[in-house]
Amino acid sequence: MKLGTLKSESSLDGQLVVVSKDNQWAVKATSIAPNLRQALEQWNDVKEPLSALYNLLNEEKAEDRFAVDESQFHSPLPRSFQWADGSAYIHHIKLVRKSRNAPLPETLETVPLMYQGGGDNFLAPTEDIPQVDFSHGTDFEGEVAVIVGDVPMGVSPDEALSYVKLIMICNDVSLRGLIPDELKAGFGFFHGKPSSAFSPFAVTPDEMGEAWKGGRVHLPLLVNYNEEFFGNADAGAMHFHFGELIAHAARTRKLMAGTIIGSGTVSNEDMERGSSCLAERRMLEKIHEGVIKTPFMKEGDAVEIKMYNEKNESIFGTIKQKVVKA
Repeated sequence: MKLGTLKSESSLDGQLVVVSKDNQWAVKATSIAPNLRQALEQWNDVKEPLSALYNLLNEEKAEDRFAVDESQFHSPLPRSFQWADGSAYIHHIKLVRKSRNAPLPETLETVPLMYQGGGDNFLAPTEDIPQVDFSHGTDFEGEVAVIVGDVPMGVSPDEALSYVKLIMICNDVSLRGLIPDELKAGFGFFHGKPSSAFSPFAVTPDEMGEAWKGGRVHLPLLVNYNEEFFGNADAGAMHFHFGELIAHAARTRKLMAGTIIGSGTVSNEDMERGSSCLAERRMLEKIHEGVIKTPFMKEGDAVEIKMYNEKNESIFGTIKQKVVKA
C-alpha cells in the first residue's frame, strides 16, 4: 500500500490520499481517516479499508481518482510528535567524525548513535530549503526512514520490526558549520539540524517485496546534485537495522504512533557508488587529493533523492529541493 498527504490550507496535517503503485493516480481517503497522523493512531481500524481502496485504485475502479502532481504533496507526515534520526552506516560516521577531527565513539559498533530532531515543521519534498546564512555550511543527507505504530518501552530489536508501519526516504538537512560548536557545548544538535523533508509517498513494508529484509531496505538510494550523478549507495549496508534503531529509541520510553526513525546518511565504502551528502565527498577529497574542492550548498543549488525497485519503478516519488536565501 502506498500513501501520501496533499497540502491543505485548512489543516497542518494535510489530507490523506492513497496513491497507485505506479505513482500515476491518487484518491482521497479522508472518509477513512482525515490525515496520516490519525490513520497511524487508528491503524488497526483503517488498514483494511485503506488497502481495499488501494486495490480499487490499482484496478482503475476507484471513484474520483485524480492524476498525481508531486508538487501538491507534502511530506507524508507534515509534522510528527517525534523525529529521531540514527546513524546506522559506520562508513559515514568515520568520515564525518574525521572531517571535524572528532574521535570515534568506543561503542561505534555496539550502540547506535541517535539524535532527536525537530518534528514540528517538516519541509515538503519539493519545497525550497531556506538558508539564513551561507557560512553555516548547508548540506543534504539522503536517508531511509520508517514510521512506527505505538512501540512499548524496552522492546527487543526483533520485536521492534513488527511495529514498522511505513517506509519513506528523507533529506535530513544539516548545517555543517554550526554542528561542531554545538557538540562541543555538550548538549547535542539544535541549530545545526533545521527542517528535514521526506518523500511524497510512504509505503507499507510488503510493498517493498524482497528488498525489505532483516530490517533493511536492500536497494540503492539515488542522489543527483545540480542535475549530475552524486551517489547510488546501497541502503542495505546498515550496520544497525531498523529494529535495533527503534529498540534504542524505546529503551527508556514508549514511542507513540507516528514516530519517525531515520537510518542516518546512506553510505558505502565503495567509492564508485558516490556519496549521499556533501560532507563525505569533501572528506574523501581531502583524504585522496589533499584538498577540499566541493563547497557546501549555495543559493540555487539543487538536490534530488529517489529510489527505484528491481523493475526500475519509482517507489517513493522524488525529493527535489533547491536552496534559497531565507
